[in-house]
Amino acid sequence: MGPDPDAEAVAERILDAARGTIDILAIHLGDRLGWYRSLAREGPASSSELAQRTGTSERYVREWLEQQAITGLLAVTGDDSRRFTLPQGSAEVLTDTGSLNYLAPLARMLAGAAIQLPALQRSYRTGTGVSWSEFGADARESQAEMNRPWFELKLADALGGAPSLMSRLQPEGTRIADIGCGAGWSTIALARMFPMARVHGFDIDTESITLARTNATITGSAVSFEHADATELPSARFDAIFAFECVHDLPYPVEVLAAARRALRQDGTLVVMDEAVAASFAPPGDDLERLMYGFSLLICLPDGMAHPDSAGTGTVMRPDTLRRYALDAGFADVRILPIEDFGFFRFYELVP
Repeated sequence: MGPDPDAEAVAERILDAARGTIDILAIHLGDRLGWYRSLAREGPASSSELAQRTGTSERYVREWLEQQAITGLLAVTGDDSRRFTLPQGSAEVLTDTGSLNYLAPLARMLAGAAIQLPALQRSYRTGTGVSWSEFGADARESQAEMNRPWFELKLADALGGAPSLMSRLQPEGTRIADIGCGAGWSTIALARMFPMARVHGFDIDTESITLARTNATITGSAVSFEHADATELPSARFDAIFAFECVHDLPYPVEVLAAARRALRQDGTLVVMDEAVAASFAPPGDDLERLMYGFSLLICLPDGMAHPDSAGTGTVMRPDTLRRYALDAGFADVRILPIEDFGFFRFYELVP
């Protein structure tokens, strides 16, 4: 019997995935050890020059540089005395923190999840979880760094696609809440968009709030941040509440959405931004579905399951799932806002 072509195709796919995994982990090393940044800021280098610049081991630097050239992320000149260059495209993706293409933090997030594989295996056996605080700085900071350019550069244009919402938030004295604000970049962007409003960020993760306050100070933003459970929001306080990429993480989404509804003033609105996954489960999925299930397996579902009696939503929250949560929380309707091309995300307006 000859080779099974289906088996060979699967084997090749696994080998491709292994090569991609190696690239991700090598990118993580180059990012955290400062090698990409040195090549971007100080120019081409030999292995000994890069090691001296960054205070690292020349032998490891040499192996990493060669691997990066072999995989196509670096260019190299010379034979006996090799010098390595970070091309412009690689520099933008791996070092430009203000670019929409900045993806070095993605490697950090996946590497941070990989560190937790023993804990994930225990959780998968017992039905428990791995909390956001256990994932630590790698997850917290990488998520913030990946989303920051989108909030800073594109959020105003995105919300501009919903003019009725924008007009309601312009008057002086408007109060806006950003729940699950993380490192605060979404909150800071909202304050920049609505300078007459009072904008408040809330998050249950203490370290995230500390990071958000630091970011507000660095940017000179007047927003306030509070370490708080969103179920404890004050009643009838806000004209608008935003929940950016957090509802799928909530262990108790109905309770949080119900609290948000109570916290809205008359004619207030709740805007949810979450992953733009397909409307229904239909394998095989596209590249976005594959990516989102990866985040769910490794980070989001374990984080949600770290709480007793969790809804266990996971990253792949279909529109009908959010609609069910919203209706159970007392909202009358859920509308998909006409906002496209904002990263991997979809915007919803929940109507009280």
